[in-house]
Amino acid sequence: MKFRSIAAADFDRTPHHTAPFDWATAVQYDERRAAGQYRPQWTWLAEDGDRVLARAMWWGFGDGKHPLALDYLYVHHSVADPVILVGDLLNVAHEKFLAEGAPELPAYHLKLPLDWHADPVSVAAVDWRRTAAARAGLTEDNERLRFEWTPADGLPEPPARLDFRPEPDDEVVLSVFRRLTEGSLDTETRRGVTAVGVDAHARADFEFYRDQMPGPRDWWRLAYTAGGDLVGLALPSRNASNAVVGYLGVLPEYRGHGYIHELLAHITRHHAGLGASRVVADTDLVNQPMAAAFTRGGYRNIEMRLVFSAPH
Repeated sequence: MKFRSIAAADFDRTPHHTAPFDWATAVQYDERRAAGQYRPQWTWLAEDGDRVLARAMWWGFGDGKHPLALDYLYVHHSVADPVILVGDLLNVAHEKFLAEGAPELPAYHLKLPLDWHADPVSVAAVDWRRTAAARAGLTEDNERLRFEWTPADGLPEPPARLDFRPEPDDEVVLSVFRRLTEGSLDTETRRGVTAVGVDAHARADFEFYRDQMPGPRDWWRLAYTAGGDLVGLALPSRNASNAVVGYLGVLPEYRGHGYIHELLAHITRHHAGLGASRVVADTDLVNQPMAAAFTRGGYRNIEMRLVFSAPH
């Protein structure tokens, strides 16, 4: 068995098979390839002679140095034990990514139907992928909900109690990121704080949104009461394809008073004012208060995402 990334000359001829839980249609694959979000060095094959038995494609930002997520995995139907084959393929690719300076192993993202737990075929397909991912060091899992807002869903009322102000001082905003980790229900936040501490995790989140997400830094707003008390942070942003909610949070001492709805309304109205035809947002399955806020804010739950990642 041979594991290798494809050559640049092979990239234009790489077929796009339909694979379960795939993130990209054939058209989207071509678009993302042209934008540098899929690359030859991020596309790996498992070959037996001239037969391709598995193909894994990692995605990253068009101007990024390293892949961020495995979001396409094809395995030929003749493979008797995909756990071993895929685990070995991912391990070889991971070693190469780390040798080239990747700061961590890219996570594996599966796009799932909302009712996948009730479908035995989906459950079985997820189970072997989970085991294969764990063989390659991706031993943590997190189930996330994806929400979508479009203008047809109606524009939320403007925030009535909060004043949204820009804050150019990165250290001030970073201090808010730190405070928002307290009592967070977000799985990655809790894991990150446990692993590296509040300061390091907050800085990593801050730098990700500032330096890697395409949304401009000057969209960020701190939210204040009429009396001038800081309540939280609203951070509209973009990913490679869509306007996104990004990051939002209410400081611990102001939670439970409905301010989260005003923060979300501000972000939604911000994107709508720029003409966005779609705004997407993600939250963990366990973060039911945030999921309820999205629903109340006019967002619809359109899909489930299961993320396998390496421990911090």
